[in-house]
Amino acid sequence: MNAPTIPPACAAGEAPPGIGAGHTRSAILLVDDHELVRLGFRALVAAQTRQAGLAAITVHEAGTLAQALAIQQEHDQDIAVVVLDLSLTDSRDLDGLIAFRKAWPLVTIVVLSGTASDTVARDALALGAAAFFPKSGNLGDMLDFVQACVTHGVQSASQRFTPPWTTLTSLSQAQRQSDTPIGSAHHLTTRQLQTLQLVLQGKSNREIGELTHLSEGTVKNHVSMLLLTFGVRSRSQLISKMRS
Repeated sequence: MNAPTIPPACAAGEAPPGIGAGHTRSAILLVDDHELVRLGFRALVAAQTRQAGLAAITVHEAGTLAQALAIQQEHDQDIAVVVLDLSLTDSRDLDGLIAFRKAWPLVTIVVLSGTASDTVARDALALGAAAFFPKSGNLGDMLDFVQACVTHGVQSASQRFTPPWTTLTSLSQAQRQSDTPIGSAHHLTTRQLQTLQLVLQGKSNREIGELTHLSEGTVKNHVSMLLLTFGVRSRSQLISKMRS
């Protein structure tokens, strides 16, 4: 499987080139390899916005991670929310989320997963997803959350909607029954995401240091923080957890 090309990230708080501070993002990028899911989502968005008397929302569609990254790069100034399926033909498990978070650390990502798992939800939120919704749940709730993110921003949306797995806070009860310390995981840095991506590719600390121009000691510190974040004791356990 060829890894998709990841464009350079904007620095935190930095607007995309040529975009003023007052620019309003109002589009959605839906990433799902099932055409019927994309058609249904687009129809629901159109129906709900029409019923609410709101302006039409543009929905960009992608069936692969590579397509999604290209569309995000082209329309970054307009896309407010990315709705991301974790199971795509050109990415495994959480790879797509990691790629998006690495390239666009500030983008709002809502995960739509075919797996209704506490563990997958915690890991997705730990990697910076704004919300996690299983496909087996009420997709109307997911759409309400996404539209609230577009209209009011992710912080407001997180306060207005609290179904299972919507926000990191909503998993606090599950966290008390888990060994995974998700509380500190929600703030992985771009460097930590980059390190995680390379660890998942099987790179050693020395190889990661050479690729990222970091000292081996700094890489070791990043890896140690990743192990702590995801509640595992070794690199092999981390890889297994991310691939499970």
